[in-house]
Amino acid sequence: MRSLRLDPDLDSRVRRAAELEASSVSEFLRRAATERADRTLANDPSERLSYAIGAVKTELGQARDTGGAFADLVEAKHRRRR
Repeated sequence: MRSLRLDPDLDSRVRRAAELEASSVSEFLRRAATERADRTLANDPSERLSYAIGAVKTELGQARDTGGAFADLVEAKHRRRR
């Protein structure tokens, strides 16, 4: 369970928006949090490239442990951009 504090202006806006959607404030916030979490996770480079991570082949056959190394590099680069 989580709780959060909203400043008076945001609280008022959330209440009005929930009322327009005929939902409770809690349900409105749950849906908003779900949408934001899904959007954020969809932008995670390791999630977007998961089909390719570890798929590198060399002359000697399948490369080893490229998935973990590549994911670490992508994550580090993504963190530097924030």
